[in-house]
Amino acid sequence: MENTLYYGDNLDILKRYIPDESVDLVYLDPPFKSDQNYNILFKEQNGSRAASQIRAFEDTWIWTQESEEIYADLVTRGDKVADCLKAFRTFLGTCDMLAYLVMMAPRLVELRRVMKPTASIYLHCDPTASHYLKMLMDAIFGGHNFRREVIWRSGWVSGFKSAAKNWIRNHDVILYYLRDSRETFTFHIPFKPHPPGYKRRGGEGENPAGVPIDDVWIDIYSPAIMSFSREKLGYPTQKPLALLERIIKASSNEGDLVLDPFCGCGTTVIAAQKLNRSWIGIDITHLAINLMKYRLIDTFGDQVKFKIIGEPASLPDARALAQSDPYQFQFWALGLIGARPVEQKKGADRGIDGKIVFQADKPGEFKEVLIQVKAGHTSVAHVRDLRGVVENENAAIGVLISMKNPTKPMRTVAASAGFYESKIWGKKYPKIQLLTIEELLNGKKIEMPPIRQAGATFKRAIRHKAEQGEQLEISLSEEENK
Repeated sequence: MENTLYYGDNLDILKRYIPDESVDLVYLDPPFKSDQNYNILFKEQNGSRAASQIRAFEDTWIWTQESEEIYADLVTRGDKVADCLKAFRTFLGTCDMLAYLVMMAPRLVELRRVMKPTASIYLHCDPTASHYLKMLMDAIFGGHNFRREVIWRSGWVSGFKSAAKNWIRNHDVILYYLRDSRETFTFHIPFKPHPPGYKRRGGEGENPAGVPIDDVWIDIYSPAIMSFSREKLGYPTQKPLALLERIIKASSNEGDLVLDPFCGCGTTVIAAQKLNRSWIGIDITHLAINLMKYRLIDTFGDQVKFKIIGEPASLPDARALAQSDPYQFQFWALGLIGARPVEQKKGADRGIDGKIVFQADKPGEFKEVLIQVKAGHTSVAHVRDLRGVVENENAAIGVLISMKNPTKPMRTVAASAGFYESKIWGKKYPKIQLLTIEELLNGKKIEMPPIRQAGATFKRAIRHKAEQGEQLEISLSEEENK
């Protein structure tokens, strides 16, 4: 299958698009039932210490009428999954944890359907729900197909953690199952180097290639914890590339198809692409889809080919998204121009939804393009307000993106704002610009000085370079290494 990013509910995507027995390896890092809200952090590009943030997703589950309906549908099937969920309900009652498990159950059933008989699945979770998820996996995949519980020590103890009045939690759990243990499955034993000073004695069972890695992984740290990591993009649940590389190398071969149904910032697809696997990534937010898109382009350039399914490709599609989910419409529209969302503060942003930062004329000086997205009615007042914010914030350019064509009075007010002049590029750019969704879909861009970083939406991903006859390796350009 072609490398594909899907926007949408992964349960729906799996049912509609992914054929039976087509996937070689599944990795999923679903919400853990942590009862937290997760924000994406954006480092400011102008050298200031301040950081903006915007909510990426909520990991909070509530038992609702919808939960009841899904539960009823699952238990009426009369299989082991039904038995498991009924037992959970007897033990837990109709609580938030049961709502979480009811959400996970049909997705795990669908994942088993799309897996080849020889395929493997790795479910990444934490101790909050790992014991319940293991029972659910036993019901769906069969307890005999459980292979290992991997313990991943995700970081080191920081100062604030050392003050906790409890045993410090410092690990995640990765549940490893086979689709069908009766079939031949892929597993390549990973090795780590022998310790310094090791000398081979020539005894039986010793391997000159190194020491086999066991099921406790303490050598891979999380970029979410390592604030100085070059790999860190700001996504709240980002996992290190080395973790996914280990899993993909161990349980798949080159050319195999890897699927991540909770793709987030796309570490799975990046690792799969690097290791010459085909891949599918699914996420329910346009924020994540945009991040993955730019991360793939930043990392691999022309070497990666992929398609995106679920994003609006026409004006009617855009209208439908705007009506069904205005926030996702906003994220999608910002992605069309490579802008990043801004933190939503009541009464403070005055309708500014996104921005782009670019290098100004002087070294170390940065300027901003402020963006406002409107799915509905627009008027002269919106243009005047945008101009006022641009002037108050000392921004270079303001852009109003609208579904409808701007009126003549709106264009007149925009034109009266004058120009931003870039001496380094020797050009003038309209201070206030009015763009429609239709124009953006047809390829029109903001008139502004060039930006070296692709999109400036998120932190730029580390670039991979492929030497002839060699596998892709991580490297940094001189500019990125500064």
